[in-house]
Amino acid sequence: MTISPTFSRRTAWPVALASGLWLAGCAQTPPYERPGMDIPAAYKEQAAAQAQGIWRPAQPQAAPTLPPTWWTVYGDAVLDRLQQQADANSPTLAQSAARLRAAQAAVASSGAAALPTVGANASSSRARSGTQLSDGSSTSHSLGLSASWELDLWGRVSAGVSAAQASAQASADDLAAARLSLQAAVAQTYFSLRTAEAQATLLAETLKAYNKSWELTRNRQAAGVASSADVAQAEVQYKTTQVQLLEAQTTRSQLEHALAALLGQAPAAFALEATAALPAPADVPQALPSDLLQRRPDIAAAERRVAAANAQIGVARAAYFPALTLSAAGGYRGSPLSDLFSAPNLFWSLGPALAASIFDGGARSAAVETARANHAQVTAAYRQTVLTALQEVEDNLTAAAALAQEEQLQREATAAAQRALDVVENQYRAGTVGYLNVLSAQTTVLSSQRSLIDVKSRRLSAVNALLKNVAGRWEALPPA
Repeated sequence: MTISPTFSRRTAWPVALASGLWLAGCAQTPPYERPGMDIPAAYKEQAAAQAQGIWRPAQPQAAPTLPPTWWTVYGDAVLDRLQQQADANSPTLAQSAARLRAAQAAVASSGAAALPTVGANASSSRARSGTQLSDGSSTSHSLGLSASWELDLWGRVSAGVSAAQASAQASADDLAAARLSLQAAVAQTYFSLRTAEAQATLLAETLKAYNKSWELTRNRQAAGVASSADVAQAEVQYKTTQVQLLEAQTTRSQLEHALAALLGQAPAAFALEATAALPAPADVPQALPSDLLQRRPDIAAAERRVAAANAQIGVARAAYFPALTLSAAGGYRGSPLSDLFSAPNLFWSLGPALAASIFDGGARSAAVETARANHAQVTAAYRQTVLTALQEVEDNLTAAAALAQEEQLQREATAAAQRALDVVENQYRAGTVGYLNVLSAQTTVLSSQRSLIDVKSRRLSAVNALLKNVAGRWEALPPA
């Protein structure tokens, strides 16, 4: 049910003006405050951070502060070219960009509600009453303009605009987050592909050595100084390594297909020259300030969704109050078309209308509660996003530090295994040890070499993930 009082021309404008002055400050949107989520000044897994122990409120920043080419820290020209292709052709980025355009259009649409609406109408009709056409028919023509404007007394329109703007900002941050995730995925897939190449190269070189060892064992059997079991063991070792080489080559092909999809290309149209060279991981600073998280676009997007939800509470509350609309119409209406624009056919109307819903079965209270619940939900999501970001950084800080040490130890283990193999091979040629000793030493060397490549790859992955976690840059934010 609605109430629509009609005021006389003499009282309409004074009432509207008085109402506007009285109600101007009655916006229903709660004052917005960023969610009370604190982050540490630095990270647990760094000694410098433990000494500080300072906490401060998070202040997410907008996505445009992201470094545009953070992956150049790896110094790999091929990776630079792949990143450019992904940014230009990725369907994932195209989807996020389209969502951003839709959100920006929603801002324009919500802002239009704050402006007057003007319309035009024209009509011509012929009617008849009675049974005789000559006695009861008539023609009527009409041409006019109309305008209406709802005064935003309760802040419903402005709250809707604020919500749309915050949502659009969140969509912009979503686009930045999608771009950052794509860049990290391209880098990680590229590193995995180069790892598979390195494994395949190692296995191919090892096969040559194993083939020579197999040939040597066959010659020693022919000379009567080696058994057929030694020859069989050499053959098993060679064939097993062939299987491992095929697996590495298959993995490399699949990663190339995945990389093509990330670049927005069909696998058949994409090929990457093999180099088997892994780039060196970027050096992680001794201490990382935790305010680097404030640049993360996913955190900024989550905070903007809290702001949008807060504004929607104001929209829902404003529904409790009447809407005041100023309307005006004017034009010409008459029967003879030739005399339509004469003074007697002129009509006009002007006045305010106040409409309020008296009973709605609890719909408005349910809408307010829904808005409050959505605000609580996105606030909790924001806090969870921050906590997850902190966990990701801590995890990859731990992994990067441990893998740097592990790589050094693995290098030393590989060198030791190679020295042991050299000794055993010389002893085997001299006839002082059996072929089983050679087989064991060769297996140890290959396993150690493959482990070294794997450690390098995992260290690259950890540093790459850490760069993604801190939005692509080690440097602290400039002071506000």
